Amino acid sequence: MSEQSRRPLKWIGSSLDDLSDFPLAVRKVMGHSLHLAQLGKKALNAKPLQGFSGAGILEIFEDHDGDTYRAVYTVRFTDAVYVLHAFQKKSKSGIATPRTDIDLVKRRLKTVTDQHK
Repeated sequence: MSEQSRRPLKWIGSSLDDLSDFPLAVRKVMGHSLHLAQLGKKALNAKPLQGFSGAGILEIFEDHDGDTYRAVYTVRFTDAVYVLHAFQKKSKSGIATPRTDIDLVKRRLKTVTDQHK
Protein backbone atom coordinates (compact mmCIF):
# COMPACT_ATOMS: atom_id res chain seq x y z
CA MET A 1 0.00 0.00 0.00
CA SER A 2 1.51 3.32 -0.98
CA GLU A 3 1.55 6.42 1.21
CA GLN A 4 -1.29 7.82 -0.93
CA SER A 5 -3.48 4.77 -0.31
CA ARG A 6 -2.94 4.93 3.43
CA ARG A 7 -6.13 4.23 5.36
CA PRO A 8 -7.21 7.04 7.68
CA LEU A 9 -7.25 6.64 11.44
CA LYS A 10 -10.62 6.99 13.13
CA TRP A 11 -10.65 7.45 16.88
CA ILE A 12 -13.57 5.92 18.77
CA GLY A 13 -14.77 7.33 22.08
CA SER A 14 -12.03 8.87 24.19
CA SER A 15 -9.20 6.90 22.57
CA LEU A 16 -7.44 9.96 21.08
CA ASP A 17 -7.63 11.93 24.33
CA ASP A 18 -6.47 8.90 26.30
CA LEU A 19 -3.49 8.28 24.00
CA SER A 20 -2.65 11.99 24.12
CA ASP A 21 -2.13 11.65 27.88
CA PHE A 22 0.62 9.03 27.39
CA PRO A 23 4.28 10.09 27.81
CA LEU A 24 5.82 11.53 24.64
CA ALA A 25 8.11 8.52 24.06
CA VAL A 26 5.10 6.17 24.24
CA ARG A 27 3.02 8.39 21.93
CA LYS A 28 5.81 8.26 19.34
CA VAL A 29 5.97 4.46 19.42
CA MET A 30 2.17 4.15 19.28
CA GLY A 31 1.99 6.65 16.44
CA HIS A 32 4.56 4.74 14.40
CA SER A 33 2.75 1.44 15.02
CA LEU A 34 -0.60 2.95 13.97
CA HIS A 35 1.03 4.46 10.88
CA LEU A 36 2.22 0.98 9.87
CA ALA A 37 -1.34 -0.33 10.37
CA GLN A 38 -2.59 2.41 8.04
CA LEU A 39 -0.17 1.10 5.42
CA GLY A 40 -1.44 -2.47 5.85
CA LYS A 41 1.55 -3.62 7.91
CA LYS A 42 1.86 -4.90 11.46
CA ALA A 43 4.36 -3.43 13.91
CA LEU A 44 6.58 -5.72 15.96
CA ASN A 45 4.85 -4.49 19.13
CA ALA A 46 1.36 -5.37 17.83
CA LYS A 47 -0.37 -8.67 18.46
CA PRO A 48 -3.92 -10.02 18.20
CA LEU A 49 -5.94 -9.16 21.30
CA GLN A 50 -6.89 -12.25 23.30
CA GLY A 51 -10.60 -13.00 23.45
CA PHE A 52 -11.41 -11.84 19.92
CA SER A 53 -11.63 -14.28 17.04
CA GLY A 54 -9.25 -13.74 14.15
CA ALA A 55 -6.49 -11.20 13.84
CA GLY A 56 -8.70 -8.20 13.08
CA ILE A 57 -8.40 -6.72 16.60
CA LEU A 58 -4.84 -5.86 17.53
CA GLU A 59 -3.15 -4.50 20.60
CA ILE A 60 -0.04 -2.32 20.63
CA PHE A 61 1.96 -2.44 23.84
CA GLU A 62 4.80 -0.29 25.12
CA ASP A 63 6.60 -0.25 28.46
CA HIS A 64 7.92 3.03 29.83
CA ASP A 65 9.36 3.86 33.27
CA GLY A 66 7.91 0.69 34.77
CA ASP A 67 4.42 1.25 33.35
CA THR A 68 2.70 -0.53 30.47
CA TYR A 69 0.65 1.34 27.89
CA ARG A 70 -1.68 -0.23 25.36
CA ALA A 71 -3.74 0.81 22.39
CA VAL A 72 -6.31 -1.43 20.70
CA TYR A 73 -7.31 -1.02 17.06
CA THR A 74 -9.14 -2.90 14.35
CA VAL A 75 -8.33 -3.43 10.69
CA ARG A 76 -11.55 -5.38 10.01
CA PHE A 77 -12.97 -2.59 7.86
CA THR A 78 -11.45 -1.38 4.60
CA ASP A 79 -12.32 2.31 4.97
CA ALA A 80 -10.12 3.07 8.00
CA VAL A 81 -8.07 1.82 10.92
CA TYR A 82 -10.29 2.29 13.98
CA VAL A 83 -8.56 2.99 17.29
CA LEU A 84 -10.92 1.52 19.86
CA HIS A 85 -9.14 2.12 23.16
CA ALA A 86 -5.91 3.44 24.68
CA PHE A 87 -5.03 2.89 28.32
CA GLN A 88 -2.33 2.44 30.89
CA LYS A 89 -2.40 -1.05 32.32
CA LYS A 90 -2.82 -0.66 36.07
CA SER A 91 -2.59 -4.27 37.21
CA LYS A 92 0.85 -5.37 38.31
CA SER A 93 -0.11 -9.05 38.45
CA GLY A 94 -0.59 -11.09 35.32
CA ILE A 95 -0.50 -10.05 31.70
CA ALA A 96 -4.20 -10.33 30.94
CA THR A 97 -6.06 -7.23 29.83
CA PRO A 98 -8.52 -6.19 32.58
CA ARG A 99 -12.17 -7.17 32.01
CA THR A 100 -13.33 -3.52 32.12
CA ASP A 101 -10.99 -2.68 29.24
CA ILE A 102 -12.10 -5.75 27.23
CA ASP A 103 -15.74 -4.78 27.77
CA LEU A 104 -15.05 -1.23 26.57
CA VAL A 105 -13.31 -2.55 23.44
CA LYS A 106 -16.30 -4.81 22.74
CA ARG A 107 -18.77 -1.92 23.09
CA ARG A 108 -16.73 0.34 20.82
CA LEU A 109 -16.24 -2.44 18.27
CA LYS A 110 -20.00 -2.99 18.23
CA THR A 111 -20.50 0.74 17.56
CA VAL A 112 -18.13 0.60 14.57
CA THR A 113 -19.66 -2.66 13.30
CA ASP A 114 -23.18 -1.19 13.53
CA GLN A 115 -22.01 1.83 11.50
CA HIS A 116 -20.90 -0.53 8.72
CA LYS A 117 -24.20 -2.39 8.40
